[in-house]
Amino acid sequence: MNKITLVLLILVLGITRINAQSDTYVLEEDIPYYETNVSNSDAYIKERCKLDVYYPKEAEGLATVVWFHGGGLESGEKHIPDGLKNKGVIVVTVNYRMHPKVKHPVYIEDAAAAVSWTFKNIAKYKGDPKKIFISGHSAGGYLASMVGLDKTYLEKFDIDTDEIAGLIPFSGHTITHFTIRKEMGIRGTQPIIDKFAPLFHVRKDAPSMLLITGNRELEMLGRYEENAYFYRMMKVVDHPDIELMELDGYGHNMVYPAVPLLLDFVKRKTVALVPK
Repeated sequence: MNKITLVLLILVLGITRINAQSDTYVLEEDIPYYETNVSNSDAYIKERCKLDVYYPKEAEGLATVVWFHGGGLESGEKHIPDGLKNKGVIVVTVNYRMHPKVKHPVYIEDAAAAVSWTFKNIAKYKGDPKKIFISGHSAGGYLASMVGLDKTYLEKFDIDTDEIAGLIPFSGHTITHFTIRKEMGIRGTQPIIDKFAPLFHVRKDAPSMLLITGNRELEMLGRYEENAYFYRMMKVVDHPDIELMELDGYGHNMVYPAVPLLLDFVKRKTVALVPK
């Protein structure tokens, strides 16, 4: 067999393998995550409060990554990030209502409703409710942190935040989000730590966390530093399982290189959940 034939054969086999793997996954789109009476009560809820579930047909008891898109709480659409497809995890990707049509804390309430839906329904998609990880980029990372740290949002749905297997915010605010500050008439360069800041809810018993940001010199203003401060305060209260990673060479748009770190974190924490 000559080299050209061998290369072509490898390429064909590779494409066949990729296609076969892709064919084992199903994407179920635009599932309302509020109860029907709530969805029907408001046109904007009915339009925006939907999620997609991407799951494999054959596997059982998989981990789930709930993904919230970025966009400053003002723009963006649900999507599956590059690198999260065909990786042996279920992905739940979420739309939520946005500024200026709504104001805080509606964004966080929607995120909590989507996480609650996941806990209550993921077994139908062969996922394990004990292996649910919450993630997202920028505004989505902020929402992941708020839902996982402020217990009040999930309590409304009879869900304990400590049942979350892990939080992996990508370049998310740990101070109060700049759009929320804008809604309160506070300029974007004035940092605030109130009940709408993940930093306000630092606690020892929070879920495992992996904080990822771009390089501190390339990131949005102060984004690495506020995550570093959050990390330090979690250490001060003796949180047992938090990591902080700064991606050199990348700025705020650091999703693609961060996804393998997310997957590694999910794998490590999932293994730890297996009874010995």
